[in-house]
Amino acid sequence: MIKPWSYEKEYKFLSKKITKSLSKVFKSNQLFFGQELHKFEKNFLNDNKSNYGVGVKSGTEALIIALKALGISNNDEVITVSNTAIPTITAIKNVGAKVKFVDIDKYYLMNVKDLEKKISKKTKAIIAVHLYGQSCEMTKICSIAKKNGIKVIEDCAQAHGAKHKNIPVGNFGHIGCFSFYPTKNLGAYGDGGFLTTKNLSLYQKIRRIRFYGIEQLKPKSKFNNKYFSLELGINSRLDEIQSSILNLKMGYFKKNLDKKKELAKIYDKSLRLKGLELPEIATDNKHTYHQYVVRHKKRDQILKLLKKQNIYLNIIYPYPTHIMPPFKQKISLKNTEKYCKEIFSLPIYPELNKKDQLKIILKLNQIFDNKK
Repeated sequence: MIKPWSYEKEYKFLSKKITKSLSKVFKSNQLFFGQELHKFEKNFLNDNKSNYGVGVKSGTEALIIALKALGISNNDEVITVSNTAIPTITAIKNVGAKVKFVDIDKYYLMNVKDLEKKISKKTKAIIAVHLYGQSCEMTKICSIAKKNGIKVIEDCAQAHGAKHKNIPVGNFGHIGCFSFYPTKNLGAYGDGGFLTTKNLSLYQKIRRIRFYGIEQLKPKSKFNNKYFSLELGINSRLDEIQSSILNLKMGYFKKNLDKKKELAKIYDKSLRLKGLELPEIATDNKHTYHQYVVRHKKRDQILKLLKKQNIYLNIIYPYPTHIMPPFKQKISLKNTEKYCKEIFSLPIYPELNKKDQLKIILKLNQIFDNKK
């Protein structure tokens, strides 16, 4: 059976090192805010070329904290895309803000022209979702936002390691938000998240919000570093266990991205078939292939036939969020609605072996040959 994603081979390879690392954590008698978190925050910032950053409990909470830190609250308007993970929209709703959806382009990314049309006086923030492994047109988005006095948050959950104009994602907007859910380019063995920013004051505010509003930086008052809340915060700590695993896996991060690019090249060369739309790379982008997303009008039929061959594929995402009951809006998003009916993802995790990839290609080719 070929799965859409698996960490079994990775864990088998890393298990001894993970056990040793976790043993060190448990012996330290410190499960939060210890050496592993400090080390990981430093490693992540160095790798992503970001100024300031904070580890948190999940990518979802990273988005919530980002919105809170930027002062987004009741009835403020936040613009984003509908073709995204549910947590993007959940975060907006959780701070009491209203969502305004824009359409996507042929790269499955925010349509900049539609964004410009939909900005209003009520718009306070834009969440640019870097999807499937590549960046939105961030220089244009940030220029539009600056002209209108709007804050920009980057949802980098699916694009860690991606670049736009040779700049890593998470360094364009006011705040960048990352996820370490196990399927991500850098995945924990549980949940985890991260926020990046260029602004020192925002960094300090983010640190407070993630830990009940308690100040943990250099003393400015007698209440610092004590159990005393300076503002409304939440409990969103990236623990030492996940931090230690992430520190270990950071050592393989670049190698894994290279492996995914190799797998993508093989798909690119082998799947030039009528009716199948392959992923395109937007201008000035470096793709990390978090997902290898293709499109076909007979997607559902193809998936059923592949399932009979013990090949299981994912659809990310089968439904746009604007048709879901908690977020429903009677609007038309032409590309979003069309692509959600056609897209599906081919396995592209680093441990996917050549034999399984060739089987996927062979069976896809046979399916299309039979349809001619």
